[in-house]
Amino acid sequence: MKWHQKPHALLIGGFALIIFVGTLLLMLPWAHHPGRVRLGDAFFTSASAVCVTGLIVVDTARDYTLFGQIIILLLIQTGGLGVMTFAAVAAMALGGRLSFRSQAILSDVFFQHDMAYELKKTFWVILKLTFVIEGLGVLLLYFGFSRQLGYSHAFFPALFHSISAFCNAGFSTFSDSLISCRQNMLVMFPLIALIVIGGIGHFVIVELWRRFRKSKANESEISLKLSFHSKIALWVSGLLLVLGFAAMLILGMTPEEKTTSDYVMASFFQSVTARTAGFNSVNFGMLPMGSLVFIMFLMIIGGSPGSCAGGVKTTSFAIWLARIRCRLIGRSDTILMGKTIPVDIVRRVSILIGLSLLWNGFGVLFLSATEKAPGIHLQDILFEQISAFGTVGLSTGLTPSLSAAGRLWIILSMFVGRLGPLTLAIWMIPLKKEKITYPEGRIMIG
Repeated sequence: MKWHQKPHALLIGGFALIIFVGTLLLMLPWAHHPGRVRLGDAFFTSASAVCVTGLIVVDTARDYTLFGQIIILLLIQTGGLGVMTFAAVAAMALGGRLSFRSQAILSDVFFQHDMAYELKKTFWVILKLTFVIEGLGVLLLYFGFSRQLGYSHAFFPALFHSISAFCNAGFSTFSDSLISCRQNMLVMFPLIALIVIGGIGHFVIVELWRRFRKSKANESEISLKLSFHSKIALWVSGLLLVLGFAAMLILGMTPEEKTTSDYVMASFFQSVTARTAGFNSVNFGMLPMGSLVFIMFLMIIGGSPGSCAGGVKTTSFAIWLARIRCRLIGRSDTILMGKTIPVDIVRRVSILIGLSLLWNGFGVLFLSATEKAPGIHLQDILFEQISAFGTVGLSTGLTPSLSAAGRLWIILSMFVGRLGPLTLAIWMIPLKKEKITYPEGRIMIG
């Protein structure tokens, strides 16, 4: 079977290869300052960058040189757009033809159509819009950073943070992430916009762009309607932003937020970044327990399908809630916003959420056994595990002190979280039609 007929193997192998290459590049003498980065550190950084997570075991600003930071930026961009995107574009640009199975899997990830023409057309639009949005982000952030760093030193931080924010990576060229910038609204608001746009999904961005162009051309109202997928992604994303903001206001921030404006801004930014971006404008180790728990809830949900975000995804969460609601009122089907969700999608959501819970549960157990240093509490381990799996990158301070076994597990969690547990399960467990049926067995539950 040809390589383009095995999309899951291509996806997994492509990400693994880029992580390996990134590790070698980060170990080059001119990529880091002497004696500050070991092989394990470079491997962790490369995996975190490719999986657009943002967890770090060494200081990106102090331990890596400008060349090393550029390598990290390229790894973030590659991981954010996705190896499958580049592979599909390359195959089509060279005249290759994707199999129908590959097209179907790619369409599940990125958009609603399965025609080869639409596949090619949409991918090129995704690439163009990505670079345009990131370019606008660079321009806005340049003026913001120039207030703190001066015009001669603002360009690279603007470029780095624009790509990192749109790809929901959470890497920063500042040792304290964005704590020193939290009162600079010319930095914070562009970053919020980039994070939100990068987390709603490539297909939604493309559809909104096409709708905008059609509205300018005065096309019919029917052609301007959003797809069902885009409506769900936008509604759930907006709802989570509002709920997260309200929860942060009620549950509290750190003692460092002295004024009302600082408190409100910190609450809103944590609601945005907690879903998958990984930037922090406050010290997460000082947050109240209630805020940490709600942030973990947001990290598990993550962003929307086909985006740079991790988590179980907004649409899966909406389908899961709709399924529970319909069961409680006695319906056998699943109704969401006046539409019936196909049974196969509902089943996949159930498997996805089940596998996610199992993975994170085992991860907490594993880290509880390996991380025995003084001062490490269960909430630190739980937060670290969910942050890695959701490719968020937030931490209460545990990451740098992880043991060798703990680092490997976190790397694996980031990898699985970026690809999705369902993708790995489908790749590892071949689907086959059962020829034998078994009698039903009744069992008590609840």
